Amino acid sequence: MWTPMLYRWRPDAPPSRPNPERPASAMPAERFEVAAEDGYPIRGGIWHADTGPVVVLHAATAVQARYYARFASWLSGQGATVLTFDYRGIGESRSTPVKDLQAGWVDWGVLDAEAVLAYAGRRWPDRALCAVGHSIGGFALGLARTSDRLDRIVTVGAQFAYWRDYDSRQRRAMYLKWHLFMPAVTQLFGYFPGARLGWLEDVPRGVVRDWSRMGPRFETSVCSALDRADLAARHGATRARLLAIGLTDDLFCTEAAGQRLLDYYSGADRTHLRIAPSDIAVPEIGHFAFFHARFEQTLWPLAAAWLLSGRLPKDAPGRIVFPTG
Repeated sequence: MWTPMLYRWRPDAPPSRPNPERPASAMPAERFEVAAEDGYPIRGGIWHADTGPVVVLHAATAVQARYYARFASWLSGQGATVLTFDYRGIGESRSTPVKDLQAGWVDWGVLDAEAVLAYAGRRWPDRALCAVGHSIGGFALGLARTSDRLDRIVTVGAQFAYWRDYDSRQRRAMYLKWHLFMPAVTQLFGYFPGARLGWLEDVPRGVVRDWSRMGPRFETSVCSALDRADLAARHGATRARLLAIGLTDDLFCTEAAGQRLLDYYSGADRTHLRIAPSDIAVPEIGHFAFFHARFEQTLWPLAAAWLLSGRLPKDAPGRIVFPTG
């Protein structure tokens, strides 16, 4: 029976509420608010560094920006100014009832990610602009027009939830959960009450619609007023050096899913790195745990090296599957 899965999440899932034990150093030095093109306020935090690149971190679906605070604080200590933000309807950017929002994944990228990337570019015009994208964040950032200014990108578990790319061992259960049950509940409530069910955060119905109907091509699956050709071409304008990190025990971001996303970034200098838990002597990593502090010594330096220099350490764990040798 798959039903019990509906009310339990993996033990490495991010918290949906603030962690009172979080050290003070993980708190941002500054809060910011910017207006998206349609006027919606997008809010986030900043960890400052005097020099180095400016990195904007794009969250996964239904994950609050505060989940990435420890990583952002650590990365700032390595020499990068780091911005995190919540998409509309999530966390600090939930300024209207979520059931009143029509927002979908396109809005999170074209409007919300664009607002923050553009803000960072204006505020630090003489510093390299970089990005980190987790899960859908790795796709959303490429929908922003300002992504063509990015120098370096790191994505972690980035994909856009095409169900046939899910891990074959759990594909049926994941399809039932995310593509049938989630939209059915959303139809009933007008939004997905994820916090009540223990499935991360509440989610606007447009995001649920996009996720549940996703096919092999993003631009033909989502509901958007934007031209499909425009949506399909946006990622190709990015000329950044892009490192896509995939974890072999990530049920969402299989090798096929990660490569499907990378194919959109056709103009970028792309490297697809796959890491198994055994490569760093741990039992599991999964879709979320990359950003847990226990990987500060093993996984976080990979992202920092790429964002600061555009290169992987010589002793980086895992195997490169793209470009092929």
